[in-house]
Amino acid sequence: MITFDKVTKKFPLGNLGLDEASFDIEENEFVFLVGPSGAGKTTILKLITKELATTTGSIIVDDLDITANHFSELISLRRKIGVVFQDFKILTDKNVYENIALSLKVINFPATQIRQEVKKALSFVNLSQKEKVFPSQLSAGELQRVTIARALIGERKIILADEPTGNLDPKTSWEIMKIFKKIEGKKTVLFATHNTDIVNSLQKRVLILKEGRLTKDLRKGSYEL
Repeated sequence: MITFDKVTKKFPLGNLGLDEASFDIEENEFVFLVGPSGAGKTTILKLITKELATTTGSIIVDDLDITANHFSELISLRRKIGVVFQDFKILTDKNVYENIALSLKVINFPATQIRQEVKKALSFVNLSQKEKVFPSQLSAGELQRVTIARALIGERKIILADEPTGNLDPKTSWEIMKIFKKIEGKKTVLFATHNTDIVNSLQKRVLILKEGRLTKDLRKGSYEL
């Protein structure tokens, strides 16, 4: 589903975001991406969505070579991917329903289908009674559930999670992980985190980064640096 082949990302001031990283992630695999701040976790996620361009190397996402010259399928690529952010990125002037529906409205989904998709996503994250509530009325955990629902809507194949429990207390973090456990095996999930307890408890595949280099690839791993 996702292949990095000797991918390097250098930034304009000479900083090295990623240094010849190579790995393959299978369809519906759940993978933790760990490492200290600045190790390259967010760089990998942004390369997958083409928010950043590679310096060298190639990336394949669901059979699309997104590093090919004159790549012209950006819309198709991003329709395959849902992103869960640490800071939620929720629109404060829109209610829960509107926030989740927006990503389908912009690609002209039929209104009846949007309604069905939002209802399904809200049920999945246990927020069915909150669709008309505004973000200011929600807890941090509920806001993150909205973010997950927004990422899932439209039958995305890939979920990229960038420190989704980083702003949450331990109890709420585990509640969020229960939702990700429900996703497991149904979507390809790449989950960047600093949360040692979550990584050590779940014993999933772990890609370990340090200073832009992929230092370890552990099939049933723990949080190591």
